[in-house]
Amino acid sequence: MRGLYFLAAVQGAAAFWRMPCRGQIGLARLDPLVNPNEVAQHVHAIHGSSGFNMNATYEDLVAGDCTSCGVVEDKSVYWAPALYFRHDDGTYELVEQVGGMLNYYFLFKDDGNPDAGIKAFPPGFRMIAGDSLRRNFSIAGLTAKDRDPEKSLWKMLGQTTQFDLEQRALGFNCLNYNINPEGSLYRHYLPEKSYLDEQCAQGVRFEIMFPSCWDGKNLDSANHRSHVAYPDLVMTGACPPGFPVKLPGLFYETIWATNSFVGKAGEFVISNGDPNGQGYHADFMNGWDEKFLQQAVDTCTNPSGNIYDCPIFTLQSEDTQRKCKMQVPEVLRNEKVAGSVGDVLPGGVPIQYGPGPATVANPGPRTTTVEMPTVGYSEGTKPTDSVYLPGQVFKEHTSTPAAEPAPAPTPVNNSPDIGALAQPAVTPPPAAPPAEEDGYEIVRTEWVTSGKLVNMIIVKEKVEYVTVTTTTATSTVTMEGLRARYEPHMHRHGRRHVHGRRS
Repeated sequence: MRGLYFLAAVQGAAAFWRMPCRGQIGLARLDPLVNPNEVAQHVHAIHGSSGFNMNATYEDLVAGDCTSCGVVEDKSVYWAPALYFRHDDGTYELVEQVGGMLNYYFLFKDDGNPDAGIKAFPPGFRMIAGDSLRRNFSIAGLTAKDRDPEKSLWKMLGQTTQFDLEQRALGFNCLNYNINPEGSLYRHYLPEKSYLDEQCAQGVRFEIMFPSCWDGKNLDSANHRSHVAYPDLVMTGACPPGFPVKLPGLFYETIWATNSFVGKAGEFVISNGDPNGQGYHADFMNGWDEKFLQQAVDTCTNPSGNIYDCPIFTLQSEDTQRKCKMQVPEVLRNEKVAGSVGDVLPGGVPIQYGPGPATVANPGPRTTTVEMPTVGYSEGTKPTDSVYLPGQVFKEHTSTPAAEPAPAPTPVNNSPDIGALAQPAVTPPPAAPPAEEDGYEIVRTEWVTSGKLVNMIIVKEKVEYVTVTTTTATSTVTMEGLRARYEPHMHRHGRRHVHGRRS
């Protein structure tokens, strides 16, 4: 079994930055996209501009007097449902959110039209990722127990519809810092309590990727999704016809301390009444100045992903981020949403298990269950064409942002810290490869020139001998073979297009 060990990264190979939002501006049943001017169905953890309100507009966000995120110029708002624990006695308790929210801005170009570049979010742009009513994983050709096929096979299998890609844009990453991390968007469901207790020593990281292809015309749509689309590999790939404009790719990470409930009888449930995870979703309202964000897209391309490495950003400390709060509407000020909240979720939201789509009305007592996937632990791999992506080999190292950039520490693998910034050290390339160490063997050295920078990539391998049987999919897979493998499942798992989605 071979594992690649990367000591250096290619400049510009995967431009992105991480926007830390260490503070919540509020925890409330607010959602101006789905429920403008009224109380929303379920509780959201909200991050960003203090100008957020029940009927927030772009102008409201920009006029906010603070932001709970790390860059002063970012007056956007990022929100997603909270997580609760239902005790065996029927009472609910809010699960602690660890480290706020971490939002990635990926600068992946459209593979179908790379020369078009990436356009900043325009004023008033907003969108939703995910489907709050979904309660099952239903990609045709797969059973609930199957892992995702290799991405190179998705198109051949007919699994690149927006319905399919939206389901693969969710991830529930089991955090255990005693082993190598899982890959992002690897597991598309929230594991059962017993698995969380045994395997997820530091909790669970909820992950969601937003569509990054835009129709170039509409700032929003009736369902807050139709004006945008996923590229055919979710994060990367080609945009579908009708969506010619490539936007920054938004990716949210939120850590929930499920480990605080180890040994306690009960189950975890998302605030929208979803115990499975397939109904996880998130919302975004743009609050950037368009010209400023375009400048950031064009110039903030350091592969570290660190906001310190973008000189146009005005940074603020974690303490300042946490002090920023929105004004909670009077109708919600006395609603119990934190700590122990009683014997029902806030808003009276019922738990709905599926497999059919959820409804807003109480469906009565539980009558059926969903067969959940049995995907276990799988170590994430480091893709050779990107650096420090979410959930990959290098874990994030905790630091406290200050007004001025601090020296960047070397990234530490298997760090016990949660939810801060990975800051890979940048050093001049050595004249010769370093000596072998830690049982790794240098297998090749590559030199890459990018502008005025010359980077050396040293690839090491550690070889452990095991008995395995290997196949090469690219040389042996045929359409007949794929059909033989997948078609028996297609009759049992047809696609269901759900209407009337809510957030």
